[in-house]
Amino acid sequence: MVANQLVPRGITDPAVLDAVATVERHRFIPASNRDLSYRDGPVAIGSGQTISQPYLVALMSQTLLVKSGMNVLEIGSGSGYQAAILAALGADVCSIEIRPPLVELSRQNLAETQTRSVTVEMADGHHGWPRRAPFDRVIVTAAPETIPSDLLDQLRPGGRMVIPVGPRHRQRLLLVEKALDGKTRTTDLLDVLFVPMTPKG
Repeated sequence: MVANQLVPRGITDPAVLDAVATVERHRFIPASNRDLSYRDGPVAIGSGQTISQPYLVALMSQTLLVKSGMNVLEIGSGSGYQAAILAALGADVCSIEIRPPLVELSRQNLAETQTRSVTVEMADGHHGWPRRAPFDRVIVTAAPETIPSDLLDQLRPGGRMVIPVGPRHRQRLLLVEKALDGKTRTTDLLDVLFVPMTPKG
């Protein structure tokens, strides 16, 4: 997967490549779909949700520029795989999931793989995690139609956010960088197709 899917498409960060090679993706996918674990595409994990394709997981992780010890907010725990990659990069991960079955699934998978430094909480991701803010990095794995203001507020000056934004079938992956003076700069990265972020309320 690393050699055939990631390196040829520009994933060059040695730490990210090592994390993807080390974290066993199949352990974060239900047994009924485990034969699809290492294909170059998303895989259903239940509750109408998917685990992103390996390339997108690696690209988002590489774009974040995660360093050991960083406080990272993840919106959309899913099965726990992206959080496990971030933990392998040395991050302290605060992961939010709104669907109770996936809260349980991600916690179970992270425990069974002995993944440290990840806390999963059931909450509305639009509001972030105020009591654990500010965050050095924010990663969103479901697509809101606009960037939630609470997530921008909780991003530390000097921080980075990677987030898919837009309506279903017309989404763009964005990099948001917050300068030390609090101003933000947004870079459009590529077309993507994520599950929509569950609406507020």
